Order: sequence, then C-alpha cells, then structure tokens
Amino acid sequence: MASRIISVDPGSPAARAGVEAGETLLSIDGAAVRDVLDYKFYGYDAHLTLELLDADGKTRTVSVRKREGEPLGLNFEHYLMDKMKRCSNRCVFCFIDQLPKGMRETLYVKDDDARMSFLLGNYISMTNLSEADVMRILRMHISPINISVQTTNPALRVRMLQNPRAGEALSLLPRFAEGGITMNCQLVVCEGLNDGDELRRSLRDLEALYPAVNSISVVPFGMTDHREGLYPLVPTSQQGAAEMLDIVEDFAARCLEKYGTRLVWCGDEVYLKAGRPLPEADYYEDFTQFENGIGMLPLFAEEFRSALPDYAGRSARPFSVATGTAAGPMLTQLIDEAAGVCDNLNGKVFEIQNDFFGHGVSVAGLITGRDLVSQLKGQELGARVLISANMLRDGGDVFLDDLTLDEASEALGVPVVPVEIDGADLLAKIFEE
Repeated sequence: MASRIISVDPGSPAARAGVEAGETLLSIDGAAVRDVLDYKFYGYDAHLTLELLDADGKTRTVSVRKREGEPLGLNFEHYLMDKMKRCSNRCVFCFIDQLPKGMRETLYVKDDDARMSFLLGNYISMTNLSEADVMRILRMHISPINISVQTTNPALRVRMLQNPRAGEALSLLPRFAEGGITMNCQLVVCEGLNDGDELRRSLRDLEALYPAVNSISVVPFGMTDHREGLYPLVPTSQQGAAEMLDIVEDFAARCLEKYGTRLVWCGDEVYLKAGRPLPEADYYEDFTQFENGIGMLPLFAEEFRSALPDYAGRSARPFSVATGTAAGPMLTQLIDEAAGVCDNLNGKVFEIQNDFFGHGVSVAGLITGRDLVSQLKGQELGARVLISANMLRDGGDVFLDDLTLDEASEALGVPVVPVEIDGADLLAKIFEE
C-alpha cells in the first residue's frame, strides 16, 4: 500500500534530492514500499533510487545519497503507512474489555501488530501472523519483538486467548529463535488458570529458547469493576502473589547461576500485592521490560535518592504529589527522606482511589482527571500538584476521561504539573522556581 508524503524534513537527504510533499513513495531500489518496515528496511543504504508518483499521476525517479542508516526524512499520512492489524483474540483477562462504556473510541482499539511491537514496543500474541508475515520477520530480521505468551500449554492458551489459533501460534517461538530473532516475553498470570505448575512449565519452556528469549515478565492480570458478562476471574490475592514470587524468584536464581542473568522478573505490583519489599534497582539488570512495570518503582527511588544530595539545604514552595495507591507509600517515604535534608520542605502525598475503574486498580497511569479532582478538591495542596506524566494521553495534556490538564488545574485552583517517570525529575519539579 503506497503512502502519500505529507512533509519532508528540511535539510534531510530526501529534501536535498528534491522530494516534495504530496508525492507518493512507490519503491526504493525497485522494491515496493508497502509500509513503514519496507521504508526503513530498504531505505537503510547510502545510495538509493526512489520511485515517486505525483498528484497528476506521473512517476519519476530521484537518486538519494546519504550516510548508511541515516533516515530519509519523509513523513507520511499514517505512521505505519498501512492499516494497523487488529487483535483477533478475546483474552479472558483483556483490560480493554473491562473498560466502562462511553469513553472515546480510540481507547477500545486492540492492536496486535508485529510492526508496532518492533517499532513501539507493543506486545503481540502471534495469532494473526500469516506465513508471509513470519517469513518477512525472519527475512528482515525484525528484532527484538515483544510477545504476550501467557502460557506455553497450547490447550490452555486457546482457552485463555479464546482463539483456536492460539495454541499452534506457539510453534513460532522456536522458529523465531532459530532465525536469530530476540524475544521479550510476557506472562499475564490469572489465579486458577496459568499459575502454579502451569507457570513453572511456561518458564521452563521459555528458558529452553534462551538466549533468543531475552527476558520474561510475570505480571498479575488487572481487574476492574466492569466485568459484566466476562469470563469469571478472581483478583490476585496476597497468597497468590506470594506464590507467584516464590516460583519466579527461585527460577530466576537458578538462571542467574546458569546464564549470568535472572531472565525472569515479576512486576512491581506482584511485590506490593504480596506485601513484600521491592528489590533494589540493580536486581533488574538492564530493565529490559521497564515499560511493563518491571522495576519501575525501585529505579524511581534510586534516581530520587541519587539526586537528593544536590538539593540538601534548599527550600521549596509547598506542594502536593498525587499518585495511585500502589506507589503512594514509596513516594511518602521519599518525600520524608527529602524533608530530612532540605529546609522546611512542606509536601504531602495523596493516594487517589480509582473510583472510575475500581479500587482493585492501583497504578497512577489509570487515574482519571475526575477522580483526581474530586478527591483533591478542598484539600491543602500547596502551590501546585505534581502528578505522573503517564496519567495523561493524547499529546500529554488529556486524562483518560478527556479532562484536560488546564481543566484539572482550574478546578483545583493550583497548577497540576506532570512529572516524568524519573525520581530526579520529581525533585527538579519540587524545587522548580
């Protein structure tokens, strides 16, 4: 599917070659450009010939010279330059199926696109990959890719993903390994389904594909209050989380001795649900699955404490920090530590209960603007409220429920200030003039 060029970066190789906005890129060095992967793959070399189609239907070719690997500098109507592949599963734990009705349509979109896994870090189930897709991944060496495995038991995977292809798709894991594709795998654990011995089996099977399987994350399924008519699941219990940790940490210790890497890690939420202390940041090695909530809180605390000496003796305007119930205790501890070395530090942490999705949802990234406002209104907030930037969507200024950052600030009477998921950035925002 050819894609129209909407802009050309000034000074880029394409701009120097005379490529213009409004033209359509047909091929690079004779290879048809169907999507973003073709564009990046065939556009890698230093000397290229582009075939272009103008608005009048005339074709022309241009020669481009650039550094090997340097981007051409073309921007297209759609990021993928093609339609996104939608999910064909009906996973029993799917969070999107647990969203309340009436939210904006984009929140209900389920992607399952290998291109987005490679380019953006999204997870794929492999159930909608055709043989042509698989061969293309191997030929182009699209690596790494993130894979939602859930279980290596074929029959159980069919049951959990509610897709008859879910079991046979597991055969792609060894094919990718043989083809030199690096895989980061995820196991979403549901009590009574893929925990216990099934979890042990999945870990053993994935370990057998090391080093192609580069990391494994084990996370509990997230339950909202909106599960009417869905598969009957129970929320992860303290005992279930503890058993999960025991299995994973024992397995990780053996992998560390055998391979020099733990290979598998539990999400921060598992430790919190089990009532156990989080490991230190160095436990997580390269933080391969940081965006999946693996080691996010320990790294944040380490960044905060490393930056804290730079602020010793300084004072700041009064402030508040609003977060989810999961991170609340840790943030309270960090603010108390800062108060011990700074002058008259006046800051308070508010743990926001998730009334919108349900109190079983404890992460900051799923707090809505209206929950934030309703629970903070009338409180002594100081000069501003600091929130995690991952509460915001749509370009960084809109909450999940479409309330804007400006609207929340106006309702609370103080600025609501986003903070990156970085402990040093929290300190910088606290002491910002």
